[in-house]
Amino acid sequence: MQRIVILGCAGAGKTTLAAGIARRTGLPVVHLDVLFWHPGWTSAPQHEARRSLAAALARDRWILDGNFLAAGEEQEDERFDRADAVVFLDRSRSVCFWRVLKRVLLQGGTRRADLPEGCTESLDLPLLRWIWRYPRDDRPRVLGLLERLGGEVSVHRLRSRGDVRRFLRSVGSPGGVAQGARDPGTRTPSEV
Repeated sequence: MQRIVILGCAGAGKTTLAAGIARRTGLPVVHLDVLFWHPGWTSAPQHEARRSLAAALARDRWILDGNFLAAGEEQEDERFDRADAVVFLDRSRSVCFWRVLKRVLLQGGTRRADLPEGCTESLDLPLLRWIWRYPRDDRPRVLGLLERLGGEVSVHRLRSRGDVRRFLRSVGSPGGVAQGARDPGTRTPSEV
């Protein structure tokens, strides 16, 4: 695996997983929040964000941490044309809520390394609404995308902390997922 896309709801553990993979493989991490947001949580202009994303995708090796799946545009998303692996952190709503709440309580008012300058950790209604609606609105689209990509790239659906640990152990190991083997702790979309 040289080009990995990590998807999942806020609080699912995308940034933590990206950091773990990067430590084991040396792959550089691209945080999509940095490309798609400007200070004060204002959206970056689409043309600017797409240009930054295209520059990141042009590299030979990367880990992309973040979602930004526009409804109906999954087919045209160039991330998936370039990726050789897609990891979906399919965590429960309650786990995601708890992790975001804990993150805000511990880091509130500070800027995380995976956020752009001027974007501090906070709890707001749009974020809570997105987490609440993710299972209904975004998860089905992600599962559909994974189903379509299954024959083209290595797809890993991680639903538990144990799945994540097994996946991380196999990354970069001889015969592990970095060499194309499927981690036994993951399930393909059809194994739901």
